[in-house]
Amino acid sequence: MGSREVLGQAARLASSGLLLQVLFRLITFVLNAFILRFLSKEIVGVVNVRLTLLYSTTIFLAREAFRRACLSRGTQQDWSQTLNLLWLTIPLGVFWSLFLGWIWLHLLEVPDPNVVPHYGTGVVLFGLSAVVELLGEPFWVLAQAHMFIKLKVIAESLSVILRSILTALLVIWLPHWGLHIFSVAQIFYTTVLVLCYVIYFTNLLSSPESTKQQTLPVSRITDLLPNITRSRAFVNWQEAKLTWSFFKQSFLKQILTEGERYVMTFLNVLNFGDQGVYDIVNNLGSLVARLIFQPIEESFYIFFAKVVEREKDAILQKQEDVAVAATVLEFLLKLALLTGLTITVFGFAYSQLALDIYGGAMLSSGTGPILLRCYCVYVLLLAINGVTECFTFAAMSKEEVDRYNFTMLALSSSFLVLSYLLTRWCGSVGFILANCFNMSIRITQSLRFIHRYYQKSPHRPLAGLRVSPVLLGVFSLSAVITSISEVFLCCEQGWPARLTHIVVGAFCLGVTLGTAFLTETKLIHFLRTQLGVSRVTDKMT
Repeated sequence: MGSREVLGQAARLASSGLLLQVLFRLITFVLNAFILRFLSKEIVGVVNVRLTLLYSTTIFLAREAFRRACLSRGTQQDWSQTLNLLWLTIPLGVFWSLFLGWIWLHLLEVPDPNVVPHYGTGVVLFGLSAVVELLGEPFWVLAQAHMFIKLKVIAESLSVILRSILTALLVIWLPHWGLHIFSVAQIFYTTVLVLCYVIYFTNLLSSPESTKQQTLPVSRITDLLPNITRSRAFVNWQEAKLTWSFFKQSFLKQILTEGERYVMTFLNVLNFGDQGVYDIVNNLGSLVARLIFQPIEESFYIFFAKVVEREKDAILQKQEDVAVAATVLEFLLKLALLTGLTITVFGFAYSQLALDIYGGAMLSSGTGPILLRCYCVYVLLLAINGVTECFTFAAMSKEEVDRYNFTMLALSSSFLVLSYLLTRWCGSVGFILANCFNMSIRITQSLRFIHRYYQKSPHRPLAGLRVSPVLLGVFSLSAVITSISEVFLCCEQGWPARLTHIVVGAFCLGVTLGTAFLTETKLIHFLRTQLGVSRVTDKMT
């Protein structure tokens, strides 16, 4: 498969992933606003911080390394061995679920059962849901490797929608269930998700006229099960070693990704109610970042992993592939930078209004607006880091991955210490400040790798981080105008003044986007041809 064909598939996967994330976040956005009217912020805090952390940690530690290793480009990939390796995620998930569940039940502070009932059941069922989801891991990796875009969209959309409906119904009918509501909904979600993949592949492989069946490395559904033969090793040891390298890295990355939740959970720097408020603001602040950057990062990691060969310098690889990868990286960096700047500039002046509309005085008063403003700056760093690490992890050799693990270890340690100290000093804002510091260090490390990687080639993808002076001037002017508008029109002046503030922001946003359209013509062409609905062209400007 040519590099441009892979690019086209990755772009379609990113586009569909973007639509999928829009659906997810809008549903979650509405659901959280709905739940706040029926349940206490303490229950929201325990679910969104404590139990979700248990689930995400188990899932991340059990499968992240396997996904990255098994989706990396190899000269010869024996899918039988790859699938055997993927099935090892299940016993690993069982181990992490039991180990972390014991910690959650016996070593951490247990919520007051009168305020947050059924905590023990919640821990057990959230841990079990992680193991259930891992049952579909071989199916997921096979689908991703062969770019089954519609399958991912349908499976995840259906499971999220059904979980949201079930949660809403239980909140209305049985609010006294407490954590049982979210535990049952979580088990239901993972079960539906896995069943979608199993049913899809069962129907696909049992249909002889299917054209996709001919491109798959398996011909029967039983081929996806573990296969032990004496003629070859159970797993590909090169993939297994790469998985171990990624596993060490994943453990550290998880600390950085969910660091504030670990500090809140293990060090008790915030009570459950404050944790609930922080998590709501955090989810609102990261809404656009997850809508746009996460699907792009996931999809283009697959693209870079298929186009760029590990263990080889850029000048020793197929130059057409290297050129396409450099061009794509440059435009992704430019897209991430401009999107992050837009969020930072306009989010700063509209944070308080957004929180007031979403959750009322409970969110818009106190530290809520300051939290969201700081998060808008953090989103800019998130955007750049997502793209740079996307390429870096796809291009690093095993030895470079191992060396990078030491850097991640230092970052993890410094983050935990810094977040604890800053939180003691300035409250929950300290979490975001610590995240900004560590994200800056990670970006610096990735930029150094990219610079060295392309140093001997004629390509300079880091040029994507340059913005025209005219566009920077428009961003600065918009920041000043919207800040002045917020002072005089928001948020205690009533809805007529608020609407005027919104109109001012919409006008400034329109001017900014128009300027970007006129000054960043190459980026616009890339978005139209690669991330849009049109097919991939043969020539990229």
